[in-house]
Amino acid sequence: MKTISCLIRLSENEKSEFQAAAGNNKIYFFDGELTEEQRPIVENSNVIIGNPPASWVAGSTALEFLQLQSAGVDAYIGSLPQGVLLANATGAYGLAISEYMVGMIFGIYKKLPLYYANQLQAVWQDMGKVRQITGETVLILGAGDIGGEFARRMHALGCYTIGVRRRSTALAEGFDEMHLVEDLPLLLPRADILAMCLPATSETRQIINSENIALIKSGATLINIGRGNAIDTAALIEALNSGKLYAAALDVTDPEPLPPEHPLWNAKNVYITPHISGGRHLEETSRRVKSICLNNLHAFISGGSIKNTVDLKIGYKS
Repeated sequence: MKTISCLIRLSENEKSEFQAAAGNNKIYFFDGELTEEQRPIVENSNVIIGNPPASWVAGSTALEFLQLQSAGVDAYIGSLPQGVLLANATGAYGLAISEYMVGMIFGIYKKLPLYYANQLQAVWQDMGKVRQITGETVLILGAGDIGGEFARRMHALGCYTIGVRRRSTALAEGFDEMHLVEDLPLLLPRADILAMCLPATSETRQIINSENIALIKSGATLINIGRGNAIDTAALIEALNSGKLYAAALDVTDPEPLPPEHPLWNAKNVYITPHISGGRHLEETSRRVKSICLNNLHAFISGGSIKNTVDLKIGYKS
């Protein structure tokens, strides 16, 4: 008999579904914040559904399968015992995050934050010319679930969309072109909008540095919803303050959380949110996460095919 710890919040009906998927195995449900008293149960579980503290699983001798409720896996790369099967929740977050990205682009291009700031001061003032979204070239680093969802939305708005990924230049829905990472220096000068949907790996760390920022078209807008360390923060601040970049929308930063005294807060035309574009803020995201977790639990117990398995060497979905 296997021991299963389920760390995601579930209704009573959903718990019944997970119990059925667990079969005759023992399943524990943890509905709130984890406590030290619960740690022994989680540490000694054969299966964990959700995101436990990485330190709780680092030395586990019992863990066989970890099903995360997040798409990001960087907290567990290098800490999981050898032989543990890891799966993420890729496919659950594309809707919520891509809609956030589109919203940010509309807000920046139409100067909506500036008008809201005026409203708070009871100021009636024309803030000048705005930008046209239709016809813009959008370069998307990371053409997976989130990047693909964003590409389809921007393409529907009349943009020209270019994807960049690790391997395969085969076109996917919503993209006009697909390239590999090594083509980035040739693509950056073409982009009106640079959208970053990258996980945190050794390959993606500061992929947008001072050298690559110099290649970006002057007046371009950058949006980052992947990981903050994909950008050299000091170089980004300089590009914003100098006017090299028109604006930046950041749901992730480096460091994170961003300290109150950090100069990025006061950079010109930067719009920062506290890593909230995904998460469980949208009910549909929660439904999708639970569906992935439930199906993979059933597959693991029954010996079926598990989706979203992660290659621990590279930190990506296999």
